Amino acid sequence: MDPLSASPCTCFRLRRASRQLSQLYDAHLAPAGLSLNAYSILRRAPQPRQLGELADALGMDRTTLTRNLKPLLAAGWLEATRGDDARQRLIAITPAGKAVLRRARPLWRRAQDAVEATFGPAPTARLNALLDQLDHALPAGEPA
Repeated sequence: MDPLSASPCTCFRLRRASRQLSQLYDAHLAPAGLSLNAYSILRRAPQPRQLGELADALGMDRTTLTRNLKPLLAAGWLEATRGDDARQRLIAITPAGKAVLRRARPLWRRAQDAVEATFGPAPTARLNALLDQLDHALPAGEPA
C-alpha cells in the first residue's frame, strides 16, 4: 500500500476498497443499464416492502433510499403504492424491473467471479463473514 493511502482508519480502508469494488461491479452491470446500487435495490424489492423496511435491508437511511429510488421509479422498474395506512409507502419491483434484473444477474455473477478470481474464493468468503460480523456488531446509525 502506498504511503498516501495508508491509514489506521478502518472506515477509510473499507470505503476505499468499497469504491474500487463498486467500480468493478458497475462496469460489469453497465450493459444492463444498472449500477450496483440500483441492482441491490431491485434485488431487495421482490414483493411490496415498506420504505423503512427496504432502507433497513439496504443499510440506508430513508432519505438516501428515497433519492436512489427516483430513477428506478422513473424507469418503471419499481412502483410505489400506499399501504393500509395512508402514511405507509410500499415499494415493489415491476415486470419491467424483473426483466432488467434477469438480464443483470449473469453480469453480477461475472463481477462476483472476477472478485473471487482476483482475491481468492477463501479470502472472499472470510471477508464476507467478517463484514457480516461487523454489520451485526455495529449499532445502526449511532456511535458505538
